[in-house]
Amino acid sequence: MNRADRYILGLFWTTFIAGLLVFVTLFLATDMMSALVRFSGSDTQAFVKYYLFYLPEIVHRMIPVASVVGTVMTISTLNKGSELIALFASGLSLFRVSRWIFISILVVAALDYGLADRLLPVFSKQKNYIYYTDIAKKPGQFQTIKTNRIWYRSKNNLFNIQTLNSTGNKAQGLTLYFFDENWKLLQLITAKEVDLNGKQWVLHDGSISVFTTESSFPMLTEFKDKTVSMSEDAQDLRNTGQTSDLLTQSELSRFINKNKEAGLDTIRYEVEFYSKLSFALAGLVMSLLAIPFLVGNQRHGGGMVKNVTVCLGLVMGYWILYSSAQTVGQHGQLPPIIAAWGANILMGSLGGYFLLRLRR
Repeated sequence: MNRADRYILGLFWTTFIAGLLVFVTLFLATDMMSALVRFSGSDTQAFVKYYLFYLPEIVHRMIPVASVVGTVMTISTLNKGSELIALFASGLSLFRVSRWIFISILVVAALDYGLADRLLPVFSKQKNYIYYTDIAKKPGQFQTIKTNRIWYRSKNNLFNIQTLNSTGNKAQGLTLYFFDENWKLLQLITAKEVDLNGKQWVLHDGSISVFTTESSFPMLTEFKDKTVSMSEDAQDLRNTGQTSDLLTQSELSRFINKNKEAGLDTIRYEVEFYSKLSFALAGLVMSLLAIPFLVGNQRHGGGMVKNVTVCLGLVMGYWILYSSAQTVGQHGQLPPIIAAWGANILMGSLGGYFLLRLRR
């Protein structure tokens, strides 16, 4: 890394951090004003705690936008002072000039992906709890949001749950199906409520139906409380009540595999699984696409306003394509991996083509 590289890096990190602070502040102010209007009677302290837990997610969402803003402003500054011409005259190509910008964005993306995967699920759970319990005053919705009609398979056993709470330790409307190796139904257990304590499940107010070859009718027994020992992998059911943003990448992968084994539609979750990584690289893709157009603007006398317009246009165009592909993929019109990575592949290839074409 020479002096020019350090200078370019200084410009990038300064504008990246400034852009991130601006976008996060604007998002916080807008969202907070909207929430205060909708929930004017809520406790101020609850709002403070809510946005403290919400802040990491906002930063995570704004990092790609801040990355492309940092790139655009860095190249624009070099253009304005004719420093880019001097760098080209010294024999440096556009890719060489931008190399450390790309490396910086990759480092940010890797850190963001790793931290978001581990920390955001924890913060999101606390954020949702505060929202439904202290702000919206609807704690019941926190317990049941996106948890209805859950199916799960563990070896030759199938489970159906009407409602699983957010922490995964209590369930309602449980039905257990036990099959033999030939998938012949042996036993059916139902329960109104269940306490999930690891491998020990405590069932309340239910019944047991035993099916035998000696009788055409099952033997029915009712119970008030009953403890059932489940297999080791059945403990993963605790994660089933979580939405994808409340699960780590590995937890979401296990959730998808278990539901696939039960024959359930997991397309939406597969799209979200692949999107966790594709989103982290969004800033790199947009920056790769922006740089060649910024250099083109200099050739035609474009200024800072024109560069900012290019920046905004690229961000909007990319997000429209990115979100549209995901929507189409969630409806089964595209393979999940293409829905998640299609915009990155298309825009990244286009940006790489223009960047390599500029021999400067």
